[in-house]
Amino acid sequence: MSDKIAIVGASGRMGRTLIEAVLKDANATLAAAVDQPGSAAIGRDAAELAGLPPCGVKVGERLDLAGCDCLIDFTRPEGALHHLARCESAGVALVIGTTGFDAAGKTRIQEAARRIPIVFAPNMAVGVNLVFKLLDTAARILGSGYDVEIVEAHHRMKIDAPSGTALRMGEVVAAALGRKLADCAIYGREGHTGERCSQTIGFATVRGGDIVGDHTVLFCGPGERVEIAHRAGSRMPYALGSLRAARFLAGHEAGLFDMQDVLGLR
Repeated sequence: MSDKIAIVGASGRMGRTLIEAVLKDANATLAAAVDQPGSAAIGRDAAELAGLPPCGVKVGERLDLAGCDCLIDFTRPEGALHHLARCESAGVALVIGTTGFDAAGKTRIQEAARRIPIVFAPNMAVGVNLVFKLLDTAARILGSGYDVEIVEAHHRMKIDAPSGTALRMGEVVAAALGRKLADCAIYGREGHTGERCSQTIGFATVRGGDIVGDHTVLFCGPGERVEIAHRAGSRMPYALGSLRAARFLAGHEAGLFDMQDVLGLR
């Protein structure tokens, strides 16, 4: 039995990659593809957006979830919350790869998860979620004697900084060290900053060109430096992880999960 998947933001870079991943997966079916009103993609065969032979699914401007098992959303927070409400009304599972939500948006997602199953994660790539696990282990072993710096780089179109993935990396490290990220994060340095406080976790953000996503966490200690990094060469790892998340949700009626749950890394 195929998972019937709906994709929003069909003409975007991530939307096109998701369409390709679904159409190439023998256990998934593209049930719907939607783009914003006025898009040049409206009315086109969704497969053509991914450079594939026609599949018979036309890109629409209105989200119809009839016959869909799961919606995958990599749009923007305001759009994702609209799609969340539609999924909630239709009883359809939701995978949210969108980042940049404020506290109210995250609360809204938590509330909806009481009624439908949701995977909400800052990064859907399997490799990145393995890195989260490695960071937890590294931080516990190395302890507080190492300064932690997180460097991330993305394409020039990304609208939030630091990335959701970088923030999650900071949260993982902070928790392993018995800290709260909100109390120890430094999001930039300029001018005469004085000596580095050993209890802080620093973030550096790079934006430029078409960088898909690079993340490096440095543990800098006396006489040595440990680096744990992940570099994405394409958006396909995010799409493949999203399909794993959609399959995971097929066995749940409600609840809020992340990729650590999907991959059994708890």
